[in-house]
Amino acid sequence: MNNGHKYSFFSFCIFFSVLFISCENDIAKVNSITSSVQHLLPVESGKNVEIIYSDSARVRAKLSAPELNRYMGKKSYMELPKGVEVLFYNEQRKQQTKLTANYGIGFDNGNQMSKMEVKNKVVVINEKGDKLETEHLIWDASTREIYTDKFVKISTKDEVIWGDGLKANQDFSEYEITNVKGQLSVKDEEFNTKKDE
Repeated sequence: MNNGHKYSFFSFCIFFSVLFISCENDIAKVNSITSSVQHLLPVESGKNVEIIYSDSARVRAKLSAPELNRYMGKKSYMELPKGVEVLFYNEQRKQQTKLTANYGIGFDNGNQMSKMEVKNKVVVINEKGDKLETEHLIWDASTREIYTDKFVKISTKDEVIWGDGLKANQDFSEYEITNVKGQLSVKDEEFNTKKDE
């Protein structure tokens, strides 16, 4: 009788252990599947979003987008799949620069956006009316610079310059094209147009 109880208790322990191990494996599988799917889904989504960025209680930039999706993970980021507009302001809160693009992705450093990458029909216009056109641009909020290694075209009231690569301050008042490919005076262009008429 005692041996029977020992065997049934032993059998019960083995059954319980197998059941516990299989449950543990199932939970691990579920967690694995959930975590792999979670990083594909945004933790926050919004339509017609407006975000104000400030520094020392002064508004520095305003971001507007038709759609924003925020993702969490090892590196948190927000995606702006339907385009973005960023307005940069000086200390008197006067608009200095306007940046627009058809797509954007911004990386968060924990407090606010640290870097933003924009693509597809990127246009930057400064307060003088100088216009930068490119297909890819990065804005570094910590250094307050914009840069790219892609083709750029800059149009001013006097000339049009194009080349590969650019580095500029975020208000686009000072800039340098890394590899200038061509330059055309607007006056020359006007002269050639009138000459052809």
